[in-house]
Amino acid sequence: MRAIAIHRGESQPRLCEVPRPDPDTGAVLVRTLRVGIDGTDHEVLAGSHGGFPEDDSYQILGHEAIGVVADANGTELTEGQLVVPTVRRPPGAGSNEYFDRGEPDMAPAGEYVERGIAGAHGYMSEFFTSATEFLVPVSTAFAKTGFLIEPISNSEKALELAYTSRSSFEWSPETAFVLGNGPLGLLSLALVQQHEFERTYCLGRRSRPDPTIDIIERLGATYVDSRETPVSEVGAVHEQMDFVCEATGYARHAFETVDALAPGGVGVLLGIPSDWTFEVDGGQLHRALVLENKALLGSVNSHVPHFERARDTLADCPDWLTDAIITDVFDPTELDAAFETGPDRIKTVVEFGTR
Repeated sequence: MRAIAIHRGESQPRLCEVPRPDPDTGAVLVRTLRVGIDGTDHEVLAGSHGGFPEDDSYQILGHEAIGVVADANGTELTEGQLVVPTVRRPPGAGSNEYFDRGEPDMAPAGEYVERGIAGAHGYMSEFFTSATEFLVPVSTAFAKTGFLIEPISNSEKALELAYTSRSSFEWSPETAFVLGNGPLGLLSLALVQQHEFERTYCLGRRSRPDPTIDIIERLGATYVDSRETPVSEVGAVHEQMDFVCEATGYARHAFETVDALAPGGVGVLLGIPSDWTFEVDGGQLHRALVLENKALLGSVNSHVPHFERARDTLADCPDWLTDAIITDVFDPTELDAAFETGPDRIKTVVEFGTR
């Protein structure tokens, strides 16, 4: 079967022929429809994130996918059912306490592999297999957009952590600030727009005219240009924020988020920055967290309950939003073009087939 993979010692993906996998007991064979490309895929190509499957010379890319069950293999699923796969799997043939508790997204390094990212092949191939417990069934309405459920699920978890961290007191957030106007940022903004926040903002670093700014404002949010208003000054220029969702991977934003937060507010970090040493006022940061009851949390990955909520969130998004976010669709033979980046691209997709 055809697959898009990165080989050891290389930094550019290849379209190659690999054996079609056979499902083990309790697993199904899925025919891939669409796979999204995101920043993590580019980090895997650059060798700055993730790692190859043990004993393999290549890694199949892709962790955002939608597919259709081709062989149910005696499981409770049926052929023709559309499914979205989660990302984390137990390392090796067994399980561990995190997976047994249904909390693989909280497992530390070494206690999981990630499909298409770290230690396991991904979904950017004509077929893949998966145990049914890691598949989320979706309706046929998601045949072209279901791969977006994975990134939204990460934002769902971030919002869940925020509310949980504030559960010891009455927290009625009114303002939300999303840092980043890439695909994850825009999807995070769509998520918070569906919740009880009265005013929303989104940070970017682009000049008008720009398609992401159009999306931000069409969603009813205020665009904040970081070149004019840094995160640390947002509270003075606009207002302090009850909830901040960081989706940039820009290390300074982690600390500037504390300045942007209102008393009792919470910021959740989703981006993964590269190493960078810089100075911060540690005393001021510490005081703000303690004296104003602020919280700063990190979050990575997600699991089935977050995917299920993301499915509902995507269903409630206006049709125009997914049309605006999915800007480029490529055949696997066009992989060089698919992995290019540019200001007019928001979300790029590799399409292996249609339902």
